[in-house]
Amino acid sequence: MARDPRKEILNRGRRSIQVDLKHPDAAEFVLALVEKADVLFEGNRPGVTERLGVGPEACLARNPALVYGRMTGWGQTGPLAARAGHDINYIGVSGTLAMVGRAGEGPVPPANLLGDFGGGLLLALGIVSAVLHAKVTGVGQVVDGNIVDGTASFLAMHLGFLQTGLTSDERGTNSYDGGAHYYDAYETKDGRYMAAGSAEPGFYAAFLKGTGLDPEKYADQPNGERWPEWKTGVAAVFKTKTQAEWCAIFDGVDACVTPVYSPLEAPEAPHNKERGTFVTVNGVLQPGAVPRFSATPGAVRGIGIPGEGGDEALDEWGIGAAAVQTAREQGLLL
Repeated sequence: MARDPRKEILNRGRRSIQVDLKHPDAAEFVLALVEKADVLFEGNRPGVTERLGVGPEACLARNPALVYGRMTGWGQTGPLAARAGHDINYIGVSGTLAMVGRAGEGPVPPANLLGDFGGGLLLALGIVSAVLHAKVTGVGQVVDGNIVDGTASFLAMHLGFLQTGLTSDERGTNSYDGGAHYYDAYETKDGRYMAAGSAEPGFYAAFLKGTGLDPEKYADQPNGERWPEWKTGVAAVFKTKTQAEWCAIFDGVDACVTPVYSPLEAPEAPHNKERGTFVTVNGVLQPGAVPRFSATPGAVRGIGIPGEGGDEALDEWGIGAAAVQTAREQGLLL
């Protein structure tokens, strides 16, 4: 199926140009833009931008206050740095993939949500931090953002628990990874699911009351030896009612029990609708702008099709229409 550029949501809100970086004049064209830029970031394998003449050394020579962000899977150094990979490979090496899945079963790829986007957000945080430093000191720097390091940082709590004996290295056996009967997703009578996260005693008591489970039988909540047996009991109870019925039972109850929605159902959830968590722009459903700022509220500006709005942006950067047209005729701009 052909990809529709109007539905490439990750490009939204961007004006862009497309430069043939292998063109003999490309490096100078990019470096002229770098002179006026706060940030440049790239997602090539290590050494590629250096070979193209727009690596960190060349760019920082033209603009010492520039923040040069680099996004890779493995990082700029190390024995795997030059190797190909995808989200599943990076999170596998970082130790995070091993945590996702059921006890006694293999790891489950978390739909590229953990590595690609987690690593990318940490690069964004690094870039913002470096920009703040540059504004104060006038000194730019290179930010090495990569998925292995980024997702490894997510293990901080878990590694602490492992080293103090509070958790197990076996996935699906812990209180927060589906091992506990009070922290899991359960199928309902109509084939839907409810998410239970009733960890604290007060929430757990409300969970037992709402499900009708015997509070004496399920009293020793932290007893991990009983969890497999209790999970069977909880699963059986949830299958006696539909998702809508369980939602009604736990409506307004602080038990940490909520419905599980698919990505296409979530926009219709009352909470999400009221807050505008999802928006439709130019007929395309997508997440709204986050985070939410009190003084400078964000908004989705529209769909960014590659190359769209680029001429106007170049004009604002002091590159006039005649120069743009010449660059396009020469094949420098695509």
